[in-house]
Amino acid sequence: MLHKELEPVKHEHPEELKNKHMLVRKTFTLDGIPEQAYIDITADDYYKLYINGQFVAQGPAQGYPFHYYYNRIDVRPYLTAGSNVIAVHVYYQGLVNRAYNSGDLRQGLIAELVVDGTLKLGTDASWKYASAEEYVSGGTTGYETQFLENIDSRLAIREWQQVSFDDRDWLEAAETQTDHQLFLQPTPVLSVYSRAPETITTLGKGHYLVDFGTELTGQLAMNAKGTLGQVIEIRCSEELEEDGQSARYNMRCNCQYQEFWTLSGEEDALNLYEYKAFRYAEILSGDAEVDLDSIHAVVRHYPMDDTRCTWDSSDPLVNEIWAICKNGVRYGSQENFVDCPSREKGQYLGDNTIIGHAHMYVSGDLRLVKKGIEDFALSAAACPGLLAVAPGSFMQEIADFSLQWPMQLWQYYVQSGDKAFLERMYPVAAGILEYFRAYEQDGLLRNVKGKWNLVDWPDNLRDNYDFPLTRPVTEGCHNVVNAFYYGCIATVQQIEAELGIPFEDRLPERKQAFLKLFYDGKQKLFVDAEGSGHASLHANVLPLLFGLAPEEAVESIVELISRKRLSCGVYFAYFVLKALAKAGKYELLYDLISSEDEQSWGNMVREGATTCFEAWGKEQKWNTSLCHPWASAPVPLLIEEIIGLKPSKPGWTEVRLQPQLPKQFHRFELTIQVATGPIHVRCEDGKISLSVPPQVTVIS
Repeated sequence: MLHKELEPVKHEHPEELKNKHMLVRKTFTLDGIPEQAYIDITADDYYKLYINGQFVAQGPAQGYPFHYYYNRIDVRPYLTAGSNVIAVHVYYQGLVNRAYNSGDLRQGLIAELVVDGTLKLGTDASWKYASAEEYVSGGTTGYETQFLENIDSRLAIREWQQVSFDDRDWLEAAETQTDHQLFLQPTPVLSVYSRAPETITTLGKGHYLVDFGTELTGQLAMNAKGTLGQVIEIRCSEELEEDGQSARYNMRCNCQYQEFWTLSGEEDALNLYEYKAFRYAEILSGDAEVDLDSIHAVVRHYPMDDTRCTWDSSDPLVNEIWAICKNGVRYGSQENFVDCPSREKGQYLGDNTIIGHAHMYVSGDLRLVKKGIEDFALSAAACPGLLAVAPGSFMQEIADFSLQWPMQLWQYYVQSGDKAFLERMYPVAAGILEYFRAYEQDGLLRNVKGKWNLVDWPDNLRDNYDFPLTRPVTEGCHNVVNAFYYGCIATVQQIEAELGIPFEDRLPERKQAFLKLFYDGKQKLFVDAEGSGHASLHANVLPLLFGLAPEEAVESIVELISRKRLSCGVYFAYFVLKALAKAGKYELLYDLISSEDEQSWGNMVREGATTCFEAWGKEQKWNTSLCHPWASAPVPLLIEEIIGLKPSKPGWTEVRLQPQLPKQFHRFELTIQVATGPIHVRCEDGKISLSVPPQVTVIS
């Protein structure tokens, strides 16, 4: 299935086998309610599980067939004495994209029910199935990452999840062998719950505008009744049109959320399968009767306990910025992190540098970050230099992102103290360096044509970076990919030192080569590329962050950052803030976080953000997503650099508190959950109090 992004696709797939929904049932009896019961279950591509008519869970997290996940779910609360039914809605998409590992003509379900330690039943020929024909395709949207669902309730099989349903006419399951290698999913199943609208406005007869108050991920749900064949139009959106009364369903992010629901003449329930990113829904029902009280969103995201991370401060704008970043991380965390939950729906390696760092704090849960690191490690089976998207079946490759993987591994180790995982992942880190070494000449990477060189995104926020970033990349040698290469080597050597693995220090030679080619002693700045005289923000931030900048250049680089400010994308802003912290320029760091410039998080707030954007403003990228968690850099930077709370030993057994508070920041309160337990920091009029678990040592 995997192929180079720029190579022609030789993949052929029957159109009639795409977007296939299958309903599966198995009835069984229990003499009484068991003391323990769990189900091991997985499906290709995805399942939604019901027991005795109640929704239980959905999954699995996507994986490669050679490392495919299954879920273990406690189902005792759903079982009854006597007759029971397991009902599963299985979906196969059939597209090659970032969201699913699909398009491989594999659709199936595997499940085993264990009751009080004994295998009660497993998938075999006694299970029944039928095709769910009401999911009529409305075509694809986004980067062909989902099918729109024009639901035809005339074709719906009603009450199929109930014990009493008669499935005698359903087909018997076909048993077959699979080459999937199954692994217990290391993360919990998604949190799925109902959310009521904040407002429902009647715009006219059969015309309603629904506002959930915030962007979210999930499906719109409601009940309606009309005549046989009557159609309700549904438009979902992240924002409103200029009239303030219409959903902008032809969205900036290249998704057109317009679907049609055909009624059966009876009381119908809208039951969409795929998820969207939206805040508003516009319903045009004509003469059909919509039960307004039934309108709700079925929200989905990785489980997040809001009490594990709380923030409040005397700066109202920073509080709002924190909130949109936390919300962006919440809704961008599904079974894996997603670039955005609308257009791509895929996990990008570079995005995870920022999202993962923020997620560990706002969730107090390290498991999704650990899984993300391993997802990309598994992509080494396709390329030892790692893929940029994993584990989807779309093989995109970005050099800058691959070089950040060891940094993510080290950040996870610092947070978790999980040395066994660090040791297990080390060969992958070493393999990345070996892969890029093939492009090295005289200590620098040249012509890294095997992967796209991104620098930053969108391309209009690269501060006029003076190197043609074509795909494949042109001949020559440029700054950013080499700075990341240096940072990657430094991190791998740090890992080797931690693990006691002997290594030859490769940094001095590469630093000398980097300075010789890119450092302009007259400007005391770094230029973008060989032969260039242009000193972009990007070409200077990374040398400052990774220790490549001579002492004489530090103030010049800081002055450049002060002048150019955030003349970069939101992704690269993370490195800008980290570099300022490295230089001890906390006042400027806080100024950039709390700024209301056109290119700032404050501008997102001004434009009505409820989740952080893909770019600084709605008009700054032609296909902007309004929910993009790679913009969540303020979360870890406020905690680690402004509050000054960091682990000084891996796993938070020793904590360092060194506040760097701006003058206007006279009050704050922070709670986080770390590997050793909860930590609480409070400041009131300059007096700071710190509460840590009893086994933790504090250095301040």
